[in-house]
Amino acid sequence: MGIVSYGAYLPQLTIFLAEIEKAQAKEVGSVSASLKVKQKTVPDFDEDSATIAVEAAGQALGRGGDKKKISSLFIGSESHPYAVKPTGTMVAQALGLSENLSTADLQFACKAGTQALQIVASFVLSGFGEQGLAIGADTAQAEPGDALEFTASAGGAAFVLGKTKLLAKMLATYSVAADIPDFWRRVGESYPQHAGRFTAEPAYFKQVFLATRNLLTETKLKPQEIDFCIFHTPNGKFPRRAAKKLGFTQEQLAPSLIVEQIGNTYAGAAMLALAAVLDQAQPGQKILLTSYGSGAGADSFLFETTNLLARKRKKWTNFVREQIAKLEKIDYQQYQALMKARHH
Repeated sequence: MGIVSYGAYLPQLTIFLAEIEKAQAKEVGSVSASLKVKQKTVPDFDEDSATIAVEAAGQALGRGGDKKKISSLFIGSESHPYAVKPTGTMVAQALGLSENLSTADLQFACKAGTQALQIVASFVLSGFGEQGLAIGADTAQAEPGDALEFTASAGGAAFVLGKTKLLAKMLATYSVAADIPDFWRRVGESYPQHAGRFTAEPAYFKQVFLATRNLLTETKLKPQEIDFCIFHTPNGKFPRRAAKKLGFTQEQLAPSLIVEQIGNTYAGAAMLALAAVLDQAQPGQKILLTSYGSGAGADSFLFETTNLLARKRKKWTNFVREQIAKLEKIDYQQYQALMKARHH
């Protein structure tokens, strides 16, 4: 069982952190250097997590997978368009999927997308369906002037899972969860809140380390036996630190660090990073992925690529880094106008 196909979508607009630094009266370059993020994607006024999910899944289905075989669809996001009305049904109809479908919207902060991967994998493994679609997509919210404004961005990725014609086999997965108040948004509130003192050590690092180490123990693998590592990217600083502490090299991590050009896409982050790594991985390579979700928990996965990935990729276009290269720069006034339009 594993990945049959995948797709990714980034909004076409970007704002450089220098613009936000000026607006927040920070020294230009200071926050960017600290967070190791240069720019972030910005959703246009007509884009939300549903349209992003449709675009990413459309690319995935165009590259492989069979609409008639997809019997499960799970979408992870913390910016579903409706509080009560599923994103999944809208996405399924837009994609032309069958009505014989198991679907639900998932919410576990930034790891909701990888939770979708696990659930769809379970459906496929159980025999409940031949193929399933797992999506992580977000248009992240950040209050103007808040620290989150520097990185909260938009984007998503979709993965078709099945048992045959695999691009990458899913060899193992391991999850952990604990009640940690590092980040939350109450019902009716437009923007999330965060408790800085809980964000790093007791939350992100503890959960990421625990899930990753348990996966390595379970698979009896050492970091040097893995080709690529991916850790959730709230910024460019945390995954670098996590990789080093866990015994991985920066070379193993570097292909996943698209956060530097796109910011934190929340539930889309780990999924997009995996897509970016699959865009360049060679046959027989192992990929370790550990996502993180505030509140808090982590999902860790081990994938191994097949010969089919490199063969099929020769016919594809619009890879993740190609989409990044096409981003169109906007200034803070344009950015502010788009953000205001989203909250009115």
